[in-house]
Amino acid sequence: MGLTSSHWGVYEFVVKNGRLSELNPFSHDPDPSPIGPSIIDLLEDRTRITKPAARESWLDGGPGTATHKRGSDRFVTLSWDEAEKLVAKELERVIKTKGNQAIYAGSYGWASAGRFHHAQSQVHRFLNSIGGYTSSKNTYSYAAAEVIIPHVLGGNLMELLTLQTSWQSVCENTELMVAFGGLPAFNSQISNGGTGAHIQRLGAIKAAAAGTKFVNLSPRRSDVKSDIDEDWYNLRPNTDVAVMLAMAYHLLVEDLHDGYFLDKYTVGFEIFQAYLLGQKDGVPKTPAWAASISGMAEADIISLTREMTSKRTMLTVSWSLTRQQYGEQPFWAATALAAMLGQMGKPGGGIAYGYTITNYLGNNVFKMPYAPLPQKKNSIADFIPVARVSDMLLNPGQKFDYDGKEYIYPDIDLIYWAGGNPFHHHQNITRLRKAWEKPSTVIVNEWCWNALARHADIILPCTTTLERQDIGMTPRDPFVISMDKAIEPIGEARNDYDIFAGIARNLDTEYAFTEGRSAEDWQEWIWEQSRERAAKLNVKMPDYQSFRKTGFYKSPELNEDRIFLSDFFNDPDTNPLKTPSGKIEIFSETIDSFDYDNCPGHPTWMEPAEWLGAKNKTYPLHLISNQPRTKLHSQMDNGALSSSIKIKGHQPLEMNPVDAKARGITEGDIVKVFNGRGACLCGANITNDVMPGVVIISTGSWYDPVDPADPNSMCKHGNPNVLSPDIGTSKLGQGPAAHSCLAEIELYEGPAQNITAFNPPEIIKKK
Repeated sequence: MGLTSSHWGVYEFVVKNGRLSELNPFSHDPDPSPIGPSIIDLLEDRTRITKPAARESWLDGGPGTATHKRGSDRFVTLSWDEAEKLVAKELERVIKTKGNQAIYAGSYGWASAGRFHHAQSQVHRFLNSIGGYTSSKNTYSYAAAEVIIPHVLGGNLMELLTLQTSWQSVCENTELMVAFGGLPAFNSQISNGGTGAHIQRLGAIKAAAAGTKFVNLSPRRSDVKSDIDEDWYNLRPNTDVAVMLAMAYHLLVEDLHDGYFLDKYTVGFEIFQAYLLGQKDGVPKTPAWAASISGMAEADIISLTREMTSKRTMLTVSWSLTRQQYGEQPFWAATALAAMLGQMGKPGGGIAYGYTITNYLGNNVFKMPYAPLPQKKNSIADFIPVARVSDMLLNPGQKFDYDGKEYIYPDIDLIYWAGGNPFHHHQNITRLRKAWEKPSTVIVNEWCWNALARHADIILPCTTTLERQDIGMTPRDPFVISMDKAIEPIGEARNDYDIFAGIARNLDTEYAFTEGRSAEDWQEWIWEQSRERAAKLNVKMPDYQSFRKTGFYKSPELNEDRIFLSDFFNDPDTNPLKTPSGKIEIFSETIDSFDYDNCPGHPTWMEPAEWLGAKNKTYPLHLISNQPRTKLHSQMDNGALSSSIKIKGHQPLEMNPVDAKARGITEGDIVKVFNGRGACLCGANITNDVMPGVVIISTGSWYDPVDPADPNSMCKHGNPNVLSPDIGTSKLGQGPAAHSCLAEIELYEGPAQNITAFNPPEIIKKK
């Protein structure tokens, strides 16, 4: 018996005869996720990588050989000694001939809930100890918001998210919650850094029982519909901003806005007001105007706006709204609308950025100053916005805009990836595959033969959380877990720390990386550093050995309900925001000075290139690629839970009966989804929970082309990122815009396609 922590929860494990046999929910979790136990059957699955290996063509011909064969080539097994020397030699070659900036280590992903064995921290620390690397900024989840919100509210978005109004305050005070983008409660099964007790779905249920009315403005019903009553208004995807602007217009012309709040707490409203009235472009942003764009009835926009002024109202915007062309605008427009309502900083009112999106939002947790693993200083200044990987690889030396400055894409010759899977989260996989041919070498630490591993030149097998000891620790959750080692590593797998220490040994930089500490030493160091920080807040944490013996630690209770922006609301002079004005910037002089054609100085409706209202559109359906309910991103797609919902092995596709009937499609049919960028096969799930004209494919199905050697080949498994556009949200944020995507669907009548994503590549022994 022991405990393990993961992004989808804490579990108590049972081991029999050296093998993991059970993962049972943590006794302190009131709403555990079913995802975790899927890993039991995968630890020794055929997809498990058990030995170091190199791509055959690369090994025979050297760096840069037959890079077009990545994804289809055979692999040759290596000893750890051979692999360490090979990686060290390759790193030395690139650094000597091209410089450290030629190494890219985006390594974006959710590798481990452990504080120490966190793959991104490990690879970044290692590369910083040998001179640095080209890095990435922001996240695929909400990159556009990460850039826009600091201009509007100041500070760091991740920090602001931890300060969102608590669910307790919502239950006690909120009369109306208006959710732009819905309430996707299945997303809240996960939380980066770990989850001890799930609160989101139960928070919504308790709020509804206490009298909170929920309104969903989205193309899809919320996932709490069976637990609460909600009013659902269909909105065409990408049109939320138009509705927000119309609501703001109606508040203005009916004199329902809070002028006192706007004068005291915001700047730039008069410029935004001129835009709303059409004084700048000749187009008043009326409810009728928004109705023609969004499909929401004019009368409904007006009545909901009036209701918002008469009740304690909380606006919440889904992170998914940022993942569209001009994705900066929804969060900015929603913030401006909340300011006009004048309830920001009050209990149960104002705005939240993503209730039910992840478990920690609204979690009333005492913020503990836990220590991270130091990553050292990166000596290389080059970086890219995280979603611009293909642009960087395809266009070295080209200029790009980002947050008011101009940068140049570096010339990348080596990619080192540890944690995450770009063949899951990046858009337009066809383009990514072509870009992936550019570097001479791709090195990957991975535990299973997913698409990233298949597209590597050198693959180093790493352990899972159950094969090593760690500390599940995050300030976003009250529980700190002593993660016990459940089983010995499978095959020759090693943890990332030992992998990098071995490579560093061959580079004569071992001490710079390890500082003479073992993995256990580092974990004790992290604990003691955290204890010292906590003591400065008068919080006493147990000593390290007592923590290990007890199994978990729970941080102190927070004595008051957290209210977002309450300090600023109560005394804006003493507690100004970290914006140039110290106030909420409805109009930003800074952004306006950038003179971007796709991100003006105030919230603005701009028509996406691909949406249902587009003139002369080639494809008639709007494709939304939401997060999966049976796994975290693509992790454990090969597990039993993920497999249980698939249709003849293919990823399900949700579509309205009207669209299905028009195409002769019935429940369970295999359909081809296609546009000019690619195609994939899915199983039809016909439901009234999605509006006509919209189809939904959850992300995370392992990329599985019919012909692995052809970048243009159809994905037979159902990965929607073969269809999504690889464009930046705007020059400001350069985030992903996956949700601005049109496609068509037809009944698939070709030969049956067996799913081969979970078959390992051909592996041979070294000659």
